[in-house]
Amino acid sequence: MKHRNESRSVETGKLLIAEPFMLDPHFKRSVVLIADHDKEEGTVGFILNRKTGLKLNELTEDFGEFEADVFYGGPVDNNSMYFIHTAGNILDNSLEICPGIYWSGDYDKLKILIECKLITSASIRFYIGYSGWSAGQLEEEMKDPAWIVSDMDPNYLYKSNPEQLWKEILDQMGYHYSAIGRLEGDELMN
Repeated sequence: MKHRNESRSVETGKLLIAEPFMLDPHFKRSVVLIADHDKEEGTVGFILNRKTGLKLNELTEDFGEFEADVFYGGPVDNNSMYFIHTAGNILDNSLEICPGIYWSGDYDKLKILIECKLITSASIRFYIGYSGWSAGQLEEEMKDPAWIVSDMDPNYLYKSNPEQLWKEILDQMGYHYSAIGRLEGDELMN
């Protein structure tokens, strides 16, 4: 059964929703936003539903007392910080993911925009690391039932309880996915 928003085509701006049976601890029950997909260069994405438990001002002094949660973007380059935001119209060098959602941008200008309160915690999310696939790797994974590809709803980015996002999306996809999304732990293997 295929949900109306589900496809097998990976593109920038789409979501990868981990199939319920995925065991990889980095991606188990994850929702990954594809920030960039290039068949020659590979794919970059960020896990939307994994908080690290850290606050931005615990990791860097660059933003003063700016209150923002830090999320786990994926297992690649965990010594670097990335950001997704809605301020592409005022933050130079932002890269559009989908309408109204951007990643990256001029870091020095970001500091100024945050200091001037032109960017708030409601319009930006910070990530440690990212999810990455080399050219062709994700297409190979798509041959197995590892991922469901779906459309991105910009509201997903700023859910107050992101840990529930995986289940919420499966619930929206209909009974087949909703029922599987309700199973816990060992029930998935029986």
